[in-house]
Amino acid sequence: MRIFVAGSTGVVGRLLLPKLIDAGHDVIGMTRTTEGREFIQSTGARAVVMNAFDGDSMISLFAQVRPEVVIHQLTALSNLDFAGTSRLRVEGTQNLVQAALLVGVRRIVAQSISWAYEPGVGFATEEVALDVSASMPRKRLVESISSLERMVCEIPEHVILRYGAFYGQGTFYHHDGFMAQEVRARNVPATEGVTSFLHVEDAASAALLALEWPKGPVNIVDDEPTHGIEWLPVYADALRAPRPNIQLGYEAWERGASNSKARNEYGWKPMYPTWRTGLPRSLESSLR
Repeated sequence: MRIFVAGSTGVVGRLLLPKLIDAGHDVIGMTRTTEGREFIQSTGARAVVMNAFDGDSMISLFAQVRPEVVIHQLTALSNLDFAGTSRLRVEGTQNLVQAALLVGVRRIVAQSISWAYEPGVGFATEEVALDVSASMPRKRLVESISSLERMVCEIPEHVILRYGAFYGQGTFYHHDGFMAQEVRARNVPATEGVTSFLHVEDAASAALLALEWPKGPVNIVDDEPTHGIEWLPVYADALRAPRPNIQLGYEAWERGASNSKARNEYGWKPMYPTWRTGLPRSLESSLR
């Protein structure tokens, strides 16, 4: 298949492009920089330099390359640009979907998140509504996710990957990432809130498999949603950082997510089934 990957130099895209090439697909990778173009070409994919906010250029590009499938992995999180990521989820998605519809694209695989669900008891499944009634600043995040998912649904065969919190190379939780720095500074208390983690390698593998999955949202998280009072001390020890402060209590939306749909209906199995071993192991070589 001819596949257009938006966000092809991000933490997921860098792992995904070689998988798509190895699977025999014709891949066009989008980037904003010349450095990104060099990486894309090194994988065997075709590279295009494009600003996701330039809708007219996106339409012209799609008219030229005529992809059959779009994979949407756009974020600006490598620069800690949360506002820019929200804008990409809204304006960037709108431009991708508009261009895709004009050339008859029927399938899109899009990155979403698994912590946008409304408060409730137990791990969230895909049937739970998004937390659109949240107060600020969470409301801004959920609205951007809701907008992304709504627009993606305009493509007939839409697969929405609601990823867990990424760890691994290039993520916030790697040895030089944002969360690692915050934990070393003891700025992150260990609470009773529940997080669902995901190794970034599993995120990329799921995006490849999703080319054949039924339409709709699916949680892509590991097997063990966990309380902060459990995972954060383990993570701090693996970083050789000070033990975190304990702060009882949690936000009502910090409930984690279930991967039962992906496992039981789609046959998906994470290579890193639990953060308990995967998260410390992801730091071992970098901290030797």
